[in-house]
Amino acid sequence: MSSLSSIREKIQGGERLNDADALRLFASRNLAEIGELAAVANEHRNGRRVFFNVNRHINYTNICVNRCRFCAFRRDEGEQGSYLLGMAEIRSLAEEAWRLGATEIHMVGGLHPSLPFEAYQEMLRTVKSVSPRLHLKAFTAVEIDHMASVSGLSPQEVFQGLRDAGLDSMPGGGAEIFAPSVRTHLCGDKITGRRWLEIMEIAHGYGLRSNATMLYGHRESHADRVDHLSRLRDLQDRTGGFQAFVALPFQPGNTSLKREGIRETGGVDDLKTIAIARLYLDNFTHIKAYWVMLGERIAQVALTFGANDLDGTVVEEKIGHEAGANSPRGMGRDSILRLIRTAGREPVERDSFYNEVRRP
Repeated sequence: MSSLSSIREKIQGGERLNDADALRLFASRNLAEIGELAAVANEHRNGRRVFFNVNRHINYTNICVNRCRFCAFRRDEGEQGSYLLGMAEIRSLAEEAWRLGATEIHMVGGLHPSLPFEAYQEMLRTVKSVSPRLHLKAFTAVEIDHMASVSGLSPQEVFQGLRDAGLDSMPGGGAEIFAPSVRTHLCGDKITGRRWLEIMEIAHGYGLRSNATMLYGHRESHADRVDHLSRLRDLQDRTGGFQAFVALPFQPGNTSLKREGIRETGGVDDLKTIAIARLYLDNFTHIKAYWVMLGERIAQVALTFGANDLDGTVVEEKIGHEAGANSPRGMGRDSILRLIRTAGREPVERDSFYNEVRRP
């Protein structure tokens, strides 16, 4: 009998896994069985469909007051290599994306020390002026908290102002890992995990859907990962506002943590983490294999380990690549279709709310 037979019975019976179950899965060396369980759970929800969209990332600034040890993207104001995009540049990037068929702009950046709240609103209006049909997924919970701090507004007032300017949904960045001791070591300047969850709960209350993320493969334990997933699942039980979960493998290249001997995660850990997320996060419909940080090959294999979304064409992602990601900075639609089909799955182009746009 398999050492995971009791977990299999729970899954087959529709019973929710507990934290001890998730820890057993992380401790198990039976990657094939974990993957098979996750694939069955995913197919029960999503069939053999794999979603993707045509999107573009705009990282509007790398100037940031935080000094996260895992980040190779940030710069100080005035430092060589620092930048802040002007509105004309943002509009040009959005226009190019629209011409290429993009339906979504994903816009995030550093915590600029002197950018007024009105500038963030202007960014949104600038993109929406290209086409009101461009979906704006913008600003992490960390950025929202920063906007509230520099403006003196409450998070609720920030959300109202951003929604009025065109904000449609939010990405899931900034969650990193919630365990306080590990988070302090990684990003002591950043808002706490509890605050991240508070901001997301407020966002969901305003009708803004978001993603959720977890950064893994640095100094966290398996128990820390399970704790992180548990807090996400609890919030999803209350709000239902998370659209997808994204597991982000830590990229040590070009970061200060590389000097501490932390190495890349590797495919086994990546696939196991995605599969366990699919099994544990029973109230999340979508699990994303973010090819930018996983790499194309592992992301493709992840489609048989419980993932049902490849993200999108992305175009010019900067944050992960500054830290050493080896994937392309963008991927053509034909390449995404090929990855999905050769994995034996059915590609579905979606909009930002997972409504079907077309089946290529």
